[in-house]
Amino acid sequence: MQKQPKSAAGNKSVAAQRANRRVQRLTNSVRAQSTAAKLDKSKPIGFMGKFLEGRSAIVTGSTSGIGLGVAKVLAAHGCNITLNGFGKIEEINAIQKEMTQQFGVKVRYSPADMTKPDQIREMVTSAQNEFGSLDILINNAGIQHIASVEDFPEEKWDQVIAINLNSAFHASKAAIPMMKKNGFGRIINIASVHGLVASVNKPAYVASKHAIIGLTKANALELAGTGVTVNAICPGWVFTPLVAAQVQLRAEKNNQTFEQAKTSLLSEKQPSGEFVTVEDLGNMAAFLSSPYASQMTGVANVMDGGWTSC
Repeated sequence: MQKQPKSAAGNKSVAAQRANRRVQRLTNSVRAQSTAAKLDKSKPIGFMGKFLEGRSAIVTGSTSGIGLGVAKVLAAHGCNITLNGFGKIEEINAIQKEMTQQFGVKVRYSPADMTKPDQIREMVTSAQNEFGSLDILINNAGIQHIASVEDFPEEKWDQVIAINLNSAFHASKAAIPMMKKNGFGRIINIASVHGLVASVNKPAYVASKHAIIGLTKANALELAGTGVTVNAICPGWVFTPLVAAQVQLRAEKNNQTFEQAKTSLLSEKQPSGEFVTVEDLGNMAAFLSSPYASQMTGVANVMDGGWTSC
């Protein structure tokens, strides 16, 4: 007895069943993978591992505050670090020891004065010699002085420009040849929202931070296609020990609690009502230092809680 040919409707029904089974298998596979991921508590969401392992970085102005926070995040991703900045040598030694033990990387220290071009060049050369290369340069060193233009001391103007702007030029100039030779490099300039907008009584700081963004863009264009990228990060109010002290003084002056003084300060500029953290900035720097950011260059990346959106 011959089998009757299936109708068109029957063929469609079989095909639909097969498609449903394929979808079900894929769904089960995704669920299994998702369950496995949930069971692995050792890796939090977003964990990317030591993607900077074998790399080395200089972070200027990194014995405290933003620079130290950035250095620690880079180290957490496997990067060897050259710290730089002022401070008591025993405290700096303690920072080195802690970072080495916590992250399992090499941590060295350079006391280079960021107003001295020869010391900056020596810092770069010694880091290259000790680590074999310099892959990442974070130009973070900076100072501030508050006064109106007519009352601004000329020596303070020169000092702010030297540390905030000139040091980034000298360090970048020293680092670029090896980065180009290696076909890989990341230069990250810590600018500020004051590189995009101004505030009163900060003429030197605002001028230096506007200029550092200009330097970032110019260098990015020159280095395009070499494997070396140049970017800036523009923080708003960042919670550092220095800023915490400012908030405390504000609280005492206005007979406020610390939280009230913090809210008052942030409400003047930062719509989010929260400080940027040094870890926020470190994570941005780590991303910009990674292979994932190879096509990001010449960008002023803003982290300011909405400040520049006003």
